Amino acid sequence: MKFVVKIGGAALENAHTVQKCAEAVVNLAEANHHVAVVHGGGAAFTRVLGQMGKQSEFVDGLRVTDAETRDVALMVLSGLVNKKLVAAIASAGRPALGLCGGDGMMFRAVKKETPGVELGYVGEINAADPRWLEAVWNAGGIPVISSLALGFDGEYYNVNADTMAAACATACSADALIFLTDVAGVKNAQGVVIPWLNASDVPAMIADAVIAGGMLPKLEACTRALNQGVKRVRILPAEQVEALLQFYSSNLNCGTEVTQ
Repeated sequence: MKFVVKIGGAALENAHTVQKCAEAVVNLAEANHHVAVVHGGGAAFTRVLGQMGKQSEFVDGLRVTDAETRDVALMVLSGLVNKKLVAAIASAGRPALGLCGGDGMMFRAVKKETPGVELGYVGEINAADPRWLEAVWNAGGIPVISSLALGFDGEYYNVNADTMAAACATACSADALIFLTDVAGVKNAQGVVIPWLNASDVPAMIADAVIAGGMLPKLEACTRALNQGVKRVRILPAEQVEALLQFYSSNLNCGTEVTQ
């Protein structure tokens, strides 16, 4: 089976959690599954921007990205964060190849247009070439992809990592897309985690402000992946990542599965 695993949030800030995620990914690969990892790194990104004296502004969970901010994204996400994940997977016993979404023209982006807001170098994926993923898998490795893509204008664009993960899962016809995150799952108005969430219920939850902030692009990505043929999509707390290997063999009692 093909799994796309997105690692983000505070999971990337804790070395122990990163290693747990790496071990779970390697266990999946050792069980003869093809696994691709897509990662964010927003906390490290924000920290470096702050050290440079730049403030981060977000619109509906998306970071406003001028040219300098975009260049920092390349440095932090495709550099430091990516290579730390590659090292963690290697120490867990499996070779990994770190890639930027623009490498090999694997993911192509166009500028994301939002009415009334100038997001700058924020992109959305409109083309993908999965042959590079297949090449790494055929060589026995795990591709680790940072969330930047190359525009048709020759510029790099910052892409929300959840959006990138959905595009990756769609491109390779993944059996499952798993979002490892620092939250317990999607919560209802009473603050209780919803184990099964139908995508058709999401617009009403957004209208009622039950879902907001960074969960908006995540659930948009979940819905898009399901609509484009990905079989299963689940938001899973990274602290319980050891459940990943049982994803298809048993019912998980953690996180939220998004369904159609």
